[in-house]
Amino acid sequence: MKIKEFLNSKIVRSDVGEETVLSWKETISYALGRGAQGMSTTTMSASNVNYFLTNLLGINMNFISGVRFWTGLWDAFNDPMMGIIVDKTNKKDGKMLPYIKWAPLICAFFTLFVFLNSSTLPIGIRMAFAVIALVGWDMSYTAFDIPMGALAFSITSSGVERTKLFGVSSIVRAVVGAIPGAVLPIALLIPYFKENTGYAYTTAAIIAFAGIILFTRPTYKNCHERASHSQKEPTIKECFSLLLKNRPLFMLFLSNMAFLLVTVKTAVQMYFAVDLMGDAAYVTALSVALAPAPFIAGVLVPWIVEKLGERADFKKMYIVCCVTAAVMHGLFYLTTSGSLLNLDVGQKPSVMIVILVMLFTVLTSIPLEFKNLLCKEMEAETVDYVEWKTGERAEGIMLSLMSFTGKLTNSVSSTIGLAILGFAGYATHEDAIAVAQTASAKGALLSCMTTVPMVGYLLMLVPIIFFNISRKQHNKIMADIAARKKAVEKLNVEQN
Repeated sequence: MKIKEFLNSKIVRSDVGEETVLSWKETISYALGRGAQGMSTTTMSASNVNYFLTNLLGINMNFISGVRFWTGLWDAFNDPMMGIIVDKTNKKDGKMLPYIKWAPLICAFFTLFVFLNSSTLPIGIRMAFAVIALVGWDMSYTAFDIPMGALAFSITSSGVERTKLFGVSSIVRAVVGAIPGAVLPIALLIPYFKENTGYAYTTAAIIAFAGIILFTRPTYKNCHERASHSQKEPTIKECFSLLLKNRPLFMLFLSNMAFLLVTVKTAVQMYFAVDLMGDAAYVTALSVALAPAPFIAGVLVPWIVEKLGERADFKKMYIVCCVTAAVMHGLFYLTTSGSLLNLDVGQKPSVMIVILVMLFTVLTSIPLEFKNLLCKEMEAETVDYVEWKTGERAEGIMLSLMSFTGKLTNSVSSTIGLAILGFAGYATHEDAIAVAQTASAKGALLSCMTTVPMVGYLLMLVPIIFFNISRKQHNKIMADIAARKKAVEKLNVEQN
């Protein structure tokens, strides 16, 4: 009975000056859907996909780099197309929920398909399967991701509530997403899997396949779309017109484009552990070091926002996160480069260097997760901003611009990382046992984990300066929208 009461209680009980509607049942149900996404993206991380396709299936690194690049470009059409489809949808279930019902099933299939071990097949067939699998996952994940993100913008109009929703979702996504993610690092602690690593990847993909299907069902059944939309179906031209009027969203978009340099480190993490630190087992340690950040951010960001109230300035907090992360990456390089770059093949770093690597992995991941949560609320505010300016609401096309950069995280960041390693002369190998690398290749591995992300964070600061929605202004926007709706309702009553 107490559990039922808890699930039916509101997630924000105090008076925050805004209408609050979300129960814990709906919040957790939404968060589980995000967890399902985490299972797919963790399994499909750039590091996993790149290492599996190049080192374990023996597909040429330049070919995979090119495939990741072109699938990233396809997102330029794929994401806005899905955004427009969502905005033009007017089903009984709503605009987003119909896609949340079916898209995860297809996404689950392609998540598994990528990691089916085809190493015994001719190289041409392996290459063809890789292309089909990557394109199929990209499209099906878009059909899953755009509606999930848009649903968060529609589920409540309260900024405090949305921040808490994003915080809970971040924690649940980290926990649920870690389920398949834990398979690989644990397996690599066992000598058998160091020589038969492909089976560990396939097992993780099977677990993700089942989890994606299971955890998206509560999202579809228990979540509700509450934002008001025009009954008139918008044209494609109108959707793009609304997008072009969203100046603050374009500032976030440009910042996220620079963020691609930050995510290069994800694309090379496996290479870094094996070929610079000398042992695949360090993948486990790096994964553990990353684990606390979503929990810390998920708890502290909503708490800080709720405590600060009117003084909570998302833009200023975002800038602090970027500066902090850039400093931490710079210190990461300065304190570890002298030792890591001078290690012989297979030689493990000293205990002190391992501690520093893990410490800076933690210290760089915390501001990253803070930034991610702040960015989610800032995106939602830009949707409210356009509704305030035009009277029309279009979550799908707005979110597609940000989803586009999210997809580039796995594709273009992989292209950048693999291109850097290829240019530096990185020597590929068929298992998780280190081989001799040139000095330039070792330098490239360390730079991709440290100085390249540092530059990315510094570049992110430039466009975010021009983000023009303050907390005070957003409160005014929501008050004006509410007053406008009441006036329309009153007019309709008088006419009837």
